[in-house]
Order: sequence, then C-alpha cells, then structure tokens
Amino acid sequence: MNYYLDVLKKYVVFSGRARRKEYWMFTLFSLIVDVVLLVIDSFIGVQILSGVYALAVFLPTLAVAVRRLHDTGRSGWWILFGIIPVVGWITLLVFVCLDGEQGENKYGHNPKFAPTHI
Repeated sequence: MNYYLDVLKKYVVFSGRARRKEYWMFTLFSLIVDVVLLVIDSFIGVQILSGVYALAVFLPTLAVAVRRLHDTGRSGWWILFGIIPVVGWITLLVFVCLDGEQGENKYGHNPKFAPTHI
C-alpha cells in the first residue's frame, strides 16, 4: 500500500526513476480500487465513481510510467509509443518489465539502492 501512496504523493513528478516494484504495486492497487468502484457503480446503475477515479489517477499513472521508463534508461516520450495498437502496447510492457539500469543514469540514482551517506 505504501507504493500506491508514494506514487500519489508524487502526483505529477515526471523526473527521476521508479522501480519495477513501485510501478507494479501501484498498478495492482489501482486495478483493485477500480474493480471495487466498478462493482459499486454496477449496483448504483451509473458509471460515475470509476470514471472519477480514472480521471484522478490519470496523471500519477502517467508519471510513474515515465519514471519507470527513466529507470530503464529510456526517455519518457516512449510512452507515446503506446498509441500504436498491439505493437506499442507490447513494447511498453516489455520496457516496464525490464530491470532498471544499474547505478546512476542521466535520470538520477538507482532507486533500488539507497544512497550511502558518509
């Protein structure tokens, strides 16, 4: 749950890097919340709650995806590749599943390892 809240705290932070665990835990909790809201919407008979939630988490979802791409050493602009049906989606899925670059890259330090303070 902390990963979900951490992403929401960085609501529109597109700089830096995000670990695979941060990305996938946010995606999992977001999916769970969306399913619960869809069930509530089906009882109400109006698709309002899930729509409001989707709008509320759109920017954090985009931001964590860009940070995840940064972790693999790619520009956040690669997210636009998702516009291409099937091929773009599969490519982005592969990118977010890849391990991040070891050590520091041009987008910041590796979030997997806490920086050492001497």
